[in-house]
Amino acid sequence: MSTFARLGHLKDVAAFRACLADQHLELPVDDHILSRAAGSPLAQPISIRDMTVGNRWCIHPMEGWDGTADGRPSAHTIRRWRRFGESGAKLIWGGEAFAIRHDGRANPNQLYFRPENREPMRDLLRALTEAHEQRFGQGASDDLLVGLQLTHSGRYCKPNHPSRFEPRIAYHHPLLDRRVGIDPADDSVVLSDGEVKRIIDGYIWAAHWAFDRGFRFVDVKACHGYLGHEFLSAFDRPGPYGGDFAGRTRFLREVIEGIRAAVPKLLIGVRLSMFDRPPYRPDEARSQPGKPGPGVPDDWQHHLPYPGFGCDRNDPLVIDLTEPVMLLEAMHDHWGVDMVNLSAGSPYYNQHLQRPAAVPASDGYAPPEDPLVGCVRQIEVAREVKRRVPRMPMAGTAYSYFQEFLPHVAQAVVRDGWTDFVGLGRMVLSYPELPADCLEYGELRSRKRLCRTFSDCTTAPRNGMVSGCFPLDDYYKRMPAAARLKDVKKVGRA
Repeated sequence: MSTFARLGHLKDVAAFRACLADQHLELPVDDHILSRAAGSPLAQPISIRDMTVGNRWCIHPMEGWDGTADGRPSAHTIRRWRRFGESGAKLIWGGEAFAIRHDGRANPNQLYFRPENREPMRDLLRALTEAHEQRFGQGASDDLLVGLQLTHSGRYCKPNHPSRFEPRIAYHHPLLDRRVGIDPADDSVVLSDGEVKRIIDGYIWAAHWAFDRGFRFVDVKACHGYLGHEFLSAFDRPGPYGGDFAGRTRFLREVIEGIRAAVPKLLIGVRLSMFDRPPYRPDEARSQPGKPGPGVPDDWQHHLPYPGFGCDRNDPLVIDLTEPVMLLEAMHDHWGVDMVNLSAGSPYYNQHLQRPAAVPASDGYAPPEDPLVGCVRQIEVAREVKRRVPRMPMAGTAYSYFQEFLPHVAQAVVRDGWTDFVGLGRMVLSYPELPADCLEYGELRSRKRLCRTFSDCTTAPRNGMVSGCFPLDDYYKRMPAAARLKDVKKVGRA
């Protein structure tokens, strides 16, 4: 454990504000949680194209490790989706990372597109919608917007075995190749232009199929190091899908424009990593047996200009939003994107940027900074992007770490126009009813189920187990995998 302040031990909002001040962080924080009746900003509806979304809570898409080997939802998957429906959030952003084909899966239990999975996916959507109406009343789903996140895992494909990468990449990266066992001289793993075209067609087919199954939008995933994100930094790729800004964004543009032409009534979202950094590793000088040291960046100084998106290529530790803003403007003004969900970095190589946590996952490193810093960094970037592209509906990320004070921050940032939606990921694995409790009662009624960012929901799938909250959800506590997870963590602490 780090020596950073434990937010769960803070007595009140004043103490939380003092923690922010200690880190020289500025963030709007409300004094009280407001219910819908008390005028919560989070209860306000918002229009996205011709759809009214009933409130400002959003459930992020999360990569599931609990589907079947042939890509269908399991009972575990259906339970998670029902809980999303019961959460009270009115924007379910993709629900799940859904691979457009088998070899693009990030794990061998990820849901993926194939004709035999059509009806099971319709049933999964129906389970979420029915749970929402059972909890909130008949007709409650009229202002519920549910989508499906479409993805190809690119560099991080593991379609057949949980510990074996089978990467397909946009270009050779000087630091990331060795992370997944790629020989820098092996060009067989680099996608040809013809293969890229076939992947684009796969996105379009999957989007058409999702619309037919009843999903109201699809998310074209362009974040966290996966293929859609990797193309954005393909400076050294020759041909039409690399090089200049137009080339590096061509993959994303052709996917989006293809979907728009094929399924004009389908809404389109994009989850985008707005900035990136080099990969991090534990500091060996401060590591102990079974206890990784704080994260430090790999040696990027010998690889300049650095191939990264949303960062200064001559100093990739510095954020540069020039191209991300250009991309969002193009999405809104020319490509027909209806909304975006803003994230950062990658859980594979700089997790403290993407998902600030108190405790690292089993394959990670100790936080190199107070996680509050990482949260505020993402929220401030979203604020700046919203200021510069105000007409684009946006969902923000990095709120779960605030724990008891999450609603206090969420209300304030929406009221002040920093973002349109507040997104929740791991928090809804442990406490899915948090949005409903805030809006109905103006309080957190199950504080014991607040996510404390222990990272078990990441450590478990990293070691071949299903995704879920093992510390706080009795459903997972009773699984045989829970004992195995404890053993994995003991080894890590030995």
